[in-house]
Amino acid sequence: MVSASMTEPIAEPTQPSLRRLRAFDVRPKRDLGQNFLIDSNILAVIAREADLQPADVVLEIGGGLGVLSEYLASRVAHVHVVELDRALEPALRDAVDPFDNVTLHFADAMKLDLRALHPAPTKVVANLPYGIAAGAILRTLEQLDGVQRWVGMVQKEVGERFAAAAGTSAYGLPSVLAQLACDVRVLRAVSRSVFTPVPNVDSVLVGLQRTGPAAAPELRALVSAAFAHRRKALAGSLALAPGAPEGTRARVRAALAALGHPPDVRAERLAPQEFRALHESLRP
Repeated sequence: MVSASMTEPIAEPTQPSLRRLRAFDVRPKRDLGQNFLIDSNILAVIAREADLQPADVVLEIGGGLGVLSEYLASRVAHVHVVELDRALEPALRDAVDPFDNVTLHFADAMKLDLRALHPAPTKVVANLPYGIAAGAILRTLEQLDGVQRWVGMVQKEVGERFAAAAGTSAYGLPSVLAQLACDVRVLRAVSRSVFTPVPNVDSVLVGLQRTGPAAAPELRALVSAAFAHRRKALAGSLALAPGAPEGTRARVRAALAALGHPPDVRAERLAPQEFRALHESLRP
């Protein structure tokens, strides 16, 4: 005699990500940093932190299984979803095809022409792939002048670096470039249990609110050179930069003294706006 339990079909998961994982036989790829959201409760938290408005145009980097994509699409004017993995297309289309305000871009977010996106994004809201999280935030900051708000799920260390204060061990190039143009905050910790597969690192939501334009290329180059040799004094690090003119070390030391810093100060001691002042004082 066959028991009833043996004849009953296995119930379909009600959570969209889990359902799509099964329906489309998705195998997460760790080399692409694929940790899919499976707890829909976190979506309301993300929406609240992003202050989603009906007129918003949102850029989502790392569409994954579309659980955040469909949530955004039901609440804003338009969503640009960028996804590198073509194998996820059936699952993503299952999520967004019911909406006529979503554009799917199967591309590398670090190479996609962000300035060509139409309509132009006003916010970036994403569960960012770990491997590109910092680079993607900085790239959108530099290339998308119209974006005023970012809310990203990132590795805890990445979020802490973006929000770090001058003089702390986490403070560095991402901190300065982000804080030159934005107010940056770690909004909240995120449990590992909201993802599948469960990551082996902790995550946070990081928020950026634009306060001004992104650093100009010359200023970005100076900050990058300043942190290229963290153990050296800032003046020495800038003197080692490719193409640094003769006398750079002495000019930097004098400029630092004018800013109230010892001439042998290291880069991590300068606040973001002090880098801007240093750049201005070194201009020909």
